[in-house]
Amino acid sequence: VRAWRGTDSLAMGTPQQRAMLAALLLRNGRTATAQELVDALWGEEPPTAALQTLRTYASRIRKALGDQSHLLVSEAGGYALRFGDDEAELDVDLAAAHAAAAEQAAAAGDLEGARRRYNEALALWDGEPLAGLSGPYAEGHRNRLNEWRLVLLEHRLDLDLRVGAHADAGHELTALSADHPLRERLRELLMIALYRSGRQAEALAVYADTRRL
Repeated sequence: VRAWRGTDSLAMGTPQQRAMLAALLLRNGRTATAQELVDALWGEEPPTAALQTLRTYASRIRKALGDQSHLLVSEAGGYALRFGDDEAELDVDLAAAHAAAAEQAAAAGDLEGARRRYNEALALWDGEPLAGLSGPYAEGHRNRLNEWRLVLLEHRLDLDLRVGAHADAGHELTALSADHPLRERLRELLMIALYRSGRQAEALAVYADTRRL
């Protein structure tokens, strides 16, 4: 979890403080109560001074935001981060916008445009989502975002095959299938890529291996 003002990186503090920041950002402006934040950061074993620690984190986040400290709002015993349309851009929101545009382009028959927008969405991933953050809330969203990335990859790879990029897709699918051997959609796409590349025997071998698994 990182924040930038222009090209300047902002110091957002310890992993636990960044976990609180992530928990607020992922609520899209909705208020998180103090108890919800305690549960998100520490689960069933919070420290005795958890509420005071939250207040300390909130104060430090405001300090890091500088002249935009008003974006972190205290209300109803909790906190919310509220951005205007021109005040912040979140990678997760940009990825969703690119994915929606890709779906529209594909539906309209613009396969190359759809591939480009899926690639723009995927380029926003930079390693593991929420890397280094502990707590059940971060773990749940880490799994969700990893799953979403795979779904976007499957859509883009399907488009790769539809425009005839069988060889390049085959190389990528081979690696992905090794990393995710039980993911049937990747296996299906790999078999198609191999078959259309004239590698029927290898496609059948993938089918046999998948059936065995």
